[in-house]
Amino acid sequence: MSLLVLALGQLVISLDYNIVYVALPDIGAGLGFSDHDLQWVVSAYVVATGGFLLLGGRAADLLGRRRMFVLAALLYGGSSLVGGLSESPGVLVAVRGIQGIGGSLLFPATLSLITTLYEEGPTRNRALAVWGAAGAGGLCFGSLLGGVLVEAFGWPSVFFVNVPIAGVLAVAGWLLFPADGPWDRTRRFDVAGALAATGGITLLVFLLVQAPAEGWTTPTALVSAGLSAGLLTLFAVVERRSPEPLVPARMFAHRGLLVAMGVTALFSATFSSVPYFLTLYFQTVHGYSAVGTGLAFLVPAVVVAVGTQVGERAVSVFGMRRMLVGGMVLGAAGAAALGLALTSDGSYPKLLPGIVLLGLGQGAAWTGMWIAASAGVAPGDQGVASGMASTTLQVGGAVGLAVLVALAGGVGQSASGPGLLDGIRTAVFAVALGIGVGALALLVRRPRIAGA
Repeated sequence: MSLLVLALGQLVISLDYNIVYVALPDIGAGLGFSDHDLQWVVSAYVVATGGFLLLGGRAADLLGRRRMFVLAALLYGGSSLVGGLSESPGVLVAVRGIQGIGGSLLFPATLSLITTLYEEGPTRNRALAVWGAAGAGGLCFGSLLGGVLVEAFGWPSVFFVNVPIAGVLAVAGWLLFPADGPWDRTRRFDVAGALAATGGITLLVFLLVQAPAEGWTTPTALVSAGLSAGLLTLFAVVERRSPEPLVPARMFAHRGLLVAMGVTALFSATFSSVPYFLTLYFQTVHGYSAVGTGLAFLVPAVVVAVGTQVGERAVSVFGMRRMLVGGMVLGAAGAAALGLALTSDGSYPKLLPGIVLLGLGQGAAWTGMWIAASAGVAPGDQGVASGMASTTLQVGGAVGLAVLVALAGGVGQSASGPGLLDGIRTAVFAVALGIGVGALALLVRRPRIAGA
């Protein structure tokens, strides 16, 4: 039962990431967003989540995993209720930022609960596979659910749907998870490090989201870059001097965690960027409706979920490193096949071979990288390990999408007509190349990973 609640928590996080995409036109028209500002309905969530993940991970370790899980669920539910009732653009953007903070608290709390409730080895691997399948399903089913809700009940419904689910999560988490016990006041919270890290990472993600559309030499971009660099430098200084650092130096002795952080960054930059370009392909090139686009993502959702289960079983048979390499090779082959099938007159069935290979590789890699991130880490450090790996996941995604959009000639921002399709294909081929290079690096360097 506890695993079901943890999987539901991950489902909510991933669902909420995508569910608003298909609602954006209705949100813009209903609240009077300008074309320029509408992107912040998505970007505010991404920026806040990326910026607060490290803080959320350490808070789970020091303040209690059950406490943080329940607090995050309540924050999610409350902000979603306000979001559905919003009547102005500013309020909705602020709500999306608060939802992002809720996600940054919920994700590491959920992941660290799994890695402490389930013993390292096959039991934990199976739990992570179930958790991963829920997340994969949410990312893809979010588009379908969003389309259905918007057409039936209007855009506020994509926010209201979170309220009862978050309430169930909060109650179930409080009743089912082990009590955290009294707060150990001998362990201090590194407030200075937390503020510097959160501010620096938030500004970095803001820069990576905003600059590709607005320009890298605008005053906003330059100020953000300078402040981010300054705060992250300050964070490094504070961490060296703090007796209770936000990220203890011992964390960098875990080779598996460091490898996992690299894989999460690459994963988000490549695998996680594909739905953006597929959405453009379905809706702009072929004119799919919101519901039609959601239905088109059903097959990827199922295949990725299957891939998470295959990955868990493959770890025990082939070892962690071989499984990760194999999953990434499958993903690279699938992305290449998908790129070849993306044509102006191409049918959906022609995409399926690439979708299947890409999805299987994505699911296997997703499960494997979280197993690697938690292996060998002490229970008291599982929260910060989760925060470190999930922070590189967010930053990698922001960097990857910015680079891919630039390589593709600004698709989704300015390109149209034949240039749009060419740009989408270029981006997907670049994804294939990036995944392939990552697989080659793991194969050649032979990093030490638990279970390898």
